Amino acid sequence: MEAVQQIAPAAATEMAEPGLLKTHNPPRPGCPYGNCGPVLGPHDIVGTTFCIACNMMLAFTLFFFVQVGVVPKQWKTSVSVAGLVTGVAWYNYTFMKQQWVETQMSPTQYRYTDWLITVPLQIVEFYFILKACGPVRGGLGVQLFLNSLFMVLFGWLAEIDVLPKLVGFGLGCLCWFYIIYTVTAGEAAQIASGVKSGAAKQAFSTLRLIVSLGWCIYPIGFAIAYLCYFDQPAGVLSEEAQYALNITYNMADLVNKGAFGLCVWSAAVSDRSGLEEPLV
Repeated sequence: MEAVQQIAPAAATEMAEPGLLKTHNPPRPGCPYGNCGPVLGPHDIVGTTFCIACNMMLAFTLFFFVQVGVVPKQWKTSVSVAGLVTGVAWYNYTFMKQQWVETQMSPTQYRYTDWLITVPLQIVEFYFILKACGPVRGGLGVQLFLNSLFMVLFGWLAEIDVLPKLVGFGLGCLCWFYIIYTVTAGEAAQIASGVKSGAAKQAFSTLRLIVSLGWCIYPIGFAIAYLCYFDQPAGVLSEEAQYALNITYNMADLVNKGAFGLCVWSAAVSDRSGLEEPLV
């Protein structure tokens, strides 16, 4: 075999033998992670977390939709919604990971095209869980849905400077606080306290914990990016801050979407109340 001859430093391919190509795409000036093209670089940890999140969202989606045919009929809607949430997230992550690999820029707009759909769907899961256990006022689901939609909408409008950053942040947090109040002390919490199904109660409690604590990462990330002055002007993130923020968002999405859906599925397969026929 002839010795591999290295050509220009920026080249990504070397010829080893006639008809054989050897890929060589190391970190170098201008390409700190070996990206500089449509292929994930070997040292791109952020890009790797995008790929992991993308693959896991697809796995969650397939799992939830398969399970729709297995769970009791009163839980089919809830499990279907869990599949829709991760399915929309998977579709958006296919674009987000590619934008990161090719540009090393945060795919903020794609995140909002995800959140504007998936967040309201997740919040109405509280309504569907309660509905699976008994009669619930329809207006409760509408209130939760609209507040979750406006919560994300205000953040997006602030991101694109339609609203001042602080105004959008404050309005979004008010909507989030309303949701937390409703599921911890308000109408939804009061209905949940009377639910007889232990599985449904546990699912409601776990989802409430995710929304109250797990979702903290998103306003914290917004505040770090746009409201805090460190060693650069607010809204101008260093490379390190961008990397840390995207890794955190990607891992948080896995918990806040995947684990969220798994809680619903776990409650569904544990609930035998109201079954007219045995599970298949």
